[in-house]
Amino acid sequence: MSNTIEKSIEIKASRSRVWQALTDHQEFGTWFGIDIKAPFVVGEVSRGMMTIEGFTHVPWNSTIKAMEEPGYFAYTWHPYAVDPEVDYSGEPETLVEFWLEETSGTTSVKVRETGFDNLPLHRIADALRANTHGWEHQLENIKKHAET
Repeated sequence: MSNTIEKSIEIKASRSRVWQALTDHQEFGTWFGIDIKAPFVVGEVSRGMMTIEGFTHVPWNSTIKAMEEPGYFAYTWHPYAVDPEVDYSGEPETLVEFWLEETSGTTSVKVRETGFDNLPLHRIADALRANTHGWEHQLENIKKHAET
C-alpha cells in the first residue's frame, strides 16, 4: 500500500500571495475550514476546531515543522482523526509538506503527505482514501482563496 499522497495545482497569483494564504493562520483557516486561534510558529502545536459542516467536532492539532519563506511549509498531524470516540494522540502523525514555485505570475503548489504506513493497520486505508480526496478539495480551496 502507498505511503504517500501527492497533489499539485496551478494558482494564478504570485508566490508571495500564495505563501500568505498558506502560512497566515487566519487565511489558512479560512480556505481549509478551521478556526485557528494563534499564528503558526515552527516547533509549536497549532490548535483549533474544524468549521466544515459535519466535522465541527474535530479538533485541529498540528505541529509546525518548517516555514521557509517563500517556498516550503510543513506540519505533522493525525490524518482523518474524525471519530469523537477515539483518542488519536498516541498514534504516529503524518508529515504534510507544501512547495511553492512561481513562473510568470502563476504559482505551482505541490502538497505531499507521507507516513501512512506508520498508522495502526486498521486506519491506513481510510486515512489514505479520505486524505487523497481531501487534498484535491483543499487545493481547489486555496486556489479560489488566493486568486480572489
